[in-house]
Amino acid sequence: MYVSARSDYALRAMLAVAAHRDGGELVKAAALAERQQIPLSFLQGILVDLRRADLLISHRGNDGGYALARRADTISVGDILRAVGGSLATVRGLPVELADYHGAATGLRDVWLAVHGAIALVVDRATLADLLPVESRSDDADAPG
Repeated sequence: MYVSARSDYALRAMLAVAAHRDGGELVKAAALAERQQIPLSFLQGILVDLRRADLLISHRGNDGGYALARRADTISVGDILRAVGGSLATVRGLPVELADYHGAATGLRDVWLAVHGAIALVVDRATLADLLPVESRSDDADAPG
């Protein structure tokens, strides 16, 4: 599995939004970029993808910003990775399911499918709530979702 800068930034941004919940206010993109040391222009595209995947909600205006669309314990690392990168594992840039081999290499497809399944098992089990430092965790009952 290759973790791109885009995937790493998306996870860091989502964790920062999840950790910021205690103040009840929305998190501005510029503040996220500064706190997580992510180029703002790059982050803005990532935030659009996360919003389209219904992982974030956004509000415009001076008091605008971003918040989680669901509780932190219902958003998995896999949800975020898929939102910004598509398939969790690829073969020559294509989803594993599309890998096609012939002859002596026929068994490779099964290996790649097993690798994809193992990755999915790990990233779908880990939630934002699991990854937050203990002092950042709060009762998620008041979060949307």
